Amino acid sequence: MSEQFSERAEPNLTPLLDMVFQLITFFMLVINFKGASLDMSLKLPVLGSARPLDHHGKLEPLLLNIDTEGRVNAYGQKVDVEQYVSREARLLRQQLTAVGTAIENGELPVSVIIRADRSAPFHLVNNVLKICQDQGYRQFSLSALSHEERQ
Repeated sequence: MSEQFSERAEPNLTPLLDMVFQLITFFMLVINFKGASLDMSLKLPVLGSARPLDHHGKLEPLLLNIDTEGRVNAYGQKVDVEQYVSREARLLRQQLTAVGTAIENGELPVSVIIRADRSAPFHLVNNVLKICQDQGYRQFSLSALSHEERQ
């Protein structure tokens, strides 16, 4: 009398699911959001002395894209420059206060990178610079292309 068991062997998927979850978590942590902040439709001015920006420190710079009509684009969305810069400055002050970093003379230790279209009138770019200065930003970089990057 032979008893026949109809048990089927099913694989244990828990380690596989755990590994997939860890891979997803890893890629979420290392994804580069910097590319999303660049407006690639802008035609940057060309300068012979343009060089890559040096970014030092833990704090990310504030990146502003200015189109030909002076509208500011941040992370793919048109923003009101006064409200956006004011909110970013307020959040930065809160972040610095939370970690115990002193803000000297009201100056924020983060640089502002301006990527303005070459057709944008200077008075519109200057207006954005003034708004940033009013909020405490003092370090500015203007993006341009070198002759080699243009080609």
